[in-house]
Amino acid sequence: MNFPSFSNQNLAYLRLLAKQYPSIRAASSEIIDLSANLQLPKGTEHFLSDIHGEYEAFSHVLRSGSGSIKRKIDELFGAELSELERQSFATLIYYPRQKLSLLLKNVAEPAAWFRKTLFNLIRLCRVVSSKYSRASLHLAYPPDFANIIDELLNEQESIQNKSEYYNSILTTIISIGSAEAVIIALSELIQRLGIAHLHIIGDIYDRRPGAHRIMDDLLRYHAVDVQWGNHDIVWMGAAAGSAACIANVIRISLRYGNLETLERGYALSLLPLASFAMQVYGDDPCELFRIKMLGENDYTESEMMLLARMHKAIAIIQLKLEEQIIRRRPEYQMQDRLLLDQVSPERDTICLNGQVYPLLDGHFPTLQCVAACDLTEEEKIVVEKLRLSFINSESLQKHVRFLLSHGSMYLVYNGNLLYHGCVPMNPDGTFFIYRENGREYSVRENMDRFDQLVRQGCLASDPAQRQLGLDAMWYLWSGAQSPLFGKSKMATFERYFIADPATHREDKNAYYEYRDLDETVSRILVAYGLDPSHAHIINGHVPVRVKKGESPLKAGGKLLVIDGGFSKAYQPETGIAGYTLIYNSFGFLLVSHKPFESTQKVVDEELDSHPQNHILEQNTVRIMVKDTDQGKRMQQQIDELKALLAAYRSGWIQETLGEE
Repeated sequence: MNFPSFSNQNLAYLRLLAKQYPSIRAASSEIIDLSANLQLPKGTEHFLSDIHGEYEAFSHVLRSGSGSIKRKIDELFGAELSELERQSFATLIYYPRQKLSLLLKNVAEPAAWFRKTLFNLIRLCRVVSSKYSRASLHLAYPPDFANIIDELLNEQESIQNKSEYYNSILTTIISIGSAEAVIIALSELIQRLGIAHLHIIGDIYDRRPGAHRIMDDLLRYHAVDVQWGNHDIVWMGAAAGSAACIANVIRISLRYGNLETLERGYALSLLPLASFAMQVYGDDPCELFRIKMLGENDYTESEMMLLARMHKAIAIIQLKLEEQIIRRRPEYQMQDRLLLDQVSPERDTICLNGQVYPLLDGHFPTLQCVAACDLTEEEKIVVEKLRLSFINSESLQKHVRFLLSHGSMYLVYNGNLLYHGCVPMNPDGTFFIYRENGREYSVRENMDRFDQLVRQGCLASDPAQRQLGLDAMWYLWSGAQSPLFGKSKMATFERYFIADPATHREDKNAYYEYRDLDETVSRILVAYGLDPSHAHIINGHVPVRVKKGESPLKAGGKLLVIDGGFSKAYQPETGIAGYTLIYNSFGFLLVSHKPFESTQKVVDEELDSHPQNHILEQNTVRIMVKDTDQGKRMQQQIDELKALLAAYRSGWIQETLGEE
């Protein structure tokens, strides 16, 4: 008889595993369960990008699964319910708490309506739960109704011996006044089961006021990852104490009159900045710094003037702080952005690349009393007070910890490559090579290096290492070769102070030209260890201008751009309200959305964002769990448990039956 042999290292690991599975029976049971799970259909993945604080639209897309729930309703009830009835049923599932009271106003026989609605919800829930093992479902059930829902989903009302039992459950739910609560619980369960995993391809923050609410929802979501965008990274840098990132965050918020996230979401005090602005810029009209998007704000004229002065004050502070980083980090190769030395306050001009330009606003009181990039003593005090406010904001720190634990620069997931911005390239289409301290970094190595620097900036205890990380986060926000920014420069100074639009130009990285080519996308996929014959890149950051005929599909569909204008600010350019992507067991489905008016409109009038579905790839063979990354991990667990079984049966490890 052949007995298996084990190395000391393998035995040590198997003994640790035996603590979790202390007997042959326990290990066998887990092998059976895992092996069965491998044969389930792959769970649905949902991809969103560039949300930019649009909370209501984001929430609706999440609740509806980008229309996937409505598609299931149409498939299941198409022959039974009219289109209006199916839409009403979908709205109830998306917003059960708000919609129930409206529907019940027009119901003559509530008990009959409750019975029919509960029965339809159970039927739909059975469909969306069919991809999950029973153990997984138990984890998803709402605690208050877990046993009841389990019975309803797993007992067939058509079986004679169980029909009365099943009907009794429904009757009792209705008679004791719990129907509304169970409808809400089933609706929220359908929402959860409709999507197995959510991917956010960057840019949760800025533009609109709901970023903190989006983050709260993500904290509660059952399975999610985030690929950081440049707007996320600047908030992360601000939370970690980067003065330059703090200045950028405040400036952008003031530029668009979006103070809700700062003040209400994170309780960040702008009083020090307001006091300073009135002291230094109190007689400055600051016309160039008045809020954009005025129609969406309800400010008095005096408030508008104060915000404009605060805006100018923080913009000048930001420009100074950024120049300090550029001088501190010559390896960033951003010396061309040292502009303040070129300003001539006496003549109200600036010299750029040998050409003199008149300034639209030449009032720079804090440049005249110190060296160009040095803060005045008053500015230093303001910056320090703002820094303390950011690093002591409990809710902001909680959100950034989530972004660190669930986020990264890029992600390889189920054979696809996810990243927000770009893979920096030279004008000839070759990869840009990062060099630092005599070392060259490959494309993937550099992304890993930036990932490490971000965590270092947030977590390092050594001051020098932390400062290096903080500066790297600012570079990722606006650096010329940042994979999150992807432009030649961020022309903040030029856009504020110079009229000539030629100086405002921010040239896109060559990546955005070459990503249309199959050869380029294949090279990127290979660089990340993926097979270009079936892998995809899922990308955001630059809106797809559908109005101008631009396609979200690049390189024959190998690269998918899902930034289609989620934010209202971009919708006039894109012509739609964003793309989302669904990847289920049958393939890829690209969903385009029309502008979302409001949650109230959806609830009251049963309007939707009318998603349009575009099938990108449809598999001839359904994708199963065994084909996914999760399946590979399960198979590895099965192999390890089989080794444990062999160790038990050959006497290398002793069962501990009393500890099961």
